[in-house]
Amino acid sequence: MGGGAEVSLSGEQERALIDAAYAAARGAYAPYSDYPVGAALLFDDGAVVTGCNVENASYGLSLCAETVAVAKAFEAGRRGGLQAVAVVGLKADAEPITPCGRCRQVLNEVAALGDTDPLVLCVSKDDVRRVALSALLPHAFGPAHLG
Repeated sequence: MGGGAEVSLSGEQERALIDAAYAAARGAYAPYSDYPVGAALLFDDGAVVTGCNVENASYGLSLCAETVAVAKAFEAGRRGGLQAVAVVGLKADAEPITPCGRCRQVLNEVAALGDTDPLVLCVSKDDVRRVALSALLPHAFGPAHLG
């Protein structure tokens, strides 16, 4: 991952992306964890694709918000161009929520297709942690490894 330049967002862009993630989280289906999560992906053409977590009674079949957003982006024909991601939990208090390991790998797939290193906004009630995806998933496995 990550020949791409470091991404920075204006305060307005960051707020809009976080707001989109919160709007997505309000659509979550989380009856088991009671922890609604939303994700918003920003692409290089300004498009934003959102997703929310969708839980399942079997637990293992649940889908994370980031994975849902990536699936929607692929369905829309997006291949690369990922610039930034916002992840929010409606019940996240002091500690910012971060993508789980699976979601870091799923986000890496989109980033690798466009040779970008997206900024990930990890959000809590009172804080936004800004970190490059490559810092969340160092030494990532991606499409280039399959040669």
